[in-house]
Amino acid sequence: MNDERGALPVSVRVDKWLWSVRVFPTRTAATAACTAGRVAVNGDAAKPATKVVTGDRVSSRRGDRTIVYVVVDPIERRVSASVAATCYLDESPPAPRPEHGFPGPDGGARERGAGRPTKRDRRQIDRLQGRE
Repeated sequence: MNDERGALPVSVRVDKWLWSVRVFPTRTAATAACTAGRVAVNGDAAKPATKVVTGDRVSSRRGDRTIVYVVVDPIERRVSASVAATCYLDESPPAPRPEHGFPGPDGGARERGAGRPTKRDRRQIDRLQGRE
């Protein structure tokens, strides 16, 4: 293809690909994640210069979440978010649910217009957040 992405490379560095599909805001952050061992290609730890090709599975740990992408298009230039979304298949597991919520009918947020939490509600919130 020769559209907004330019000529398609056969393979591209994993840190450059993660930056170009907007997993990381900067290439430096993508390189740091690879160096720290938080990025894997096909199940093996990836150095920043590891090459990825179409069909590779790239996983990245960010906090308590693991993001898993299958490379569809090995681009090396940063593109718009809508174009970047076509360059991978997202196979990430669903985000973990919080262990416990705050007081309220839905276990998290207070009802709209309910006003400020009462003293009892604040104590429950502090207990759940481990501040008491």
